[in-house]
Amino acid sequence: MGQHVSRNDFEWVYDEQPHIGRRNAMLKKYPQIKNLYGPDPTFKYIVSAMVLTQVFMMYLLQNQSWKIITLVAYCFGGVINHSLTLANHEISHNMAFGYGRPLANRYFGMWCNLPIGIPISVSFKKYHILHHRYLANEKLDPDVPSILEAKLFCNAFGKFIWLILQPLFYSLRPLFVNPLPVEKLEVINAVIQITFDGLVVLIFGWRMLAYLLIGTFLAMSIHPVAGHFIAEHYMFAKGFETYSYYGSLNWITFNVGYHNEHHDFPAIPGSRLPEVKRIAPEFYDTIPQHTSWVRVMYDFVMDPAVGPYARIKRKALQEAN
Repeated sequence: MGQHVSRNDFEWVYDEQPHIGRRNAMLKKYPQIKNLYGPDPTFKYIVSAMVLTQVFMMYLLQNQSWKIITLVAYCFGGVINHSLTLANHEISHNMAFGYGRPLANRYFGMWCNLPIGIPISVSFKKYHILHHRYLANEKLDPDVPSILEAKLFCNAFGKFIWLILQPLFYSLRPLFVNPLPVEKLEVINAVIQITFDGLVVLIFGWRMLAYLLIGTFLAMSIHPVAGHFIAEHYMFAKGFETYSYYGSLNWITFNVGYHNEHHDFPAIPGSRLPEVKRIAPEFYDTIPQHTSWVRVMYDFVMDPAVGPYARIKRKALQEAN
């Protein structure tokens, strides 16, 4: 992975994103990559099957004990819900119906959102685009931990607690770092979600709403699939801000592990990102990558050189002059 270095501050840089230069170089050498742009026609059917599977699971589990409900939520339902959050990530890039049908993508995101239990789809799209446009920008990228987070959760115990609470930090940080006005579609997203949650309680009972919410929370905290939150941009090798993972968990996470490829080509759906690497392996085989999301979380907690501070922060170019 490269040499870890002790750090008690973010790594400050003043250059542009490396993804821009790499994308330009790749398209110059392999223009056929542009053929991979656009939505995957099978995506919406896969997502719909996942939503309906969770409805079926609520029917099966409605009379089970809390022990069984929690276990299934962690091992199965939470995995589906986490995958649905990553489906929303795909939808935020208009990968359900293409860039020409933005409203269709937004409403499909609300459908995809239902088993997650809380309305996130429209808000996620609004803030995630900033993450791509202003990667690592100290003021505009909502994915970068705040200084307060870095200071409070800097030792092994603190980092472990930070991982457990990661769903809260991930969802609430944008509202404190760079709050944006509430949009009409966000209100619609919330109304649809609250209505669905009410129907779940009415039809299946409170415990099944808890099944959805417990699964969502657990699978975004200390869970193998949640390792991608740390793996994507925390600096495990000095000078590298984005990392890919090519392991088997990509099968249930819409290939979010192909993260360098995704930032290089956000207009390519997750299902086709492996083809990007196949076409141009020399651009990816020579940079650091992860082999296990579980190992990533273990190293994040146990290695004193890695933590919330282990991020590149980018100042605007005009600020550097």
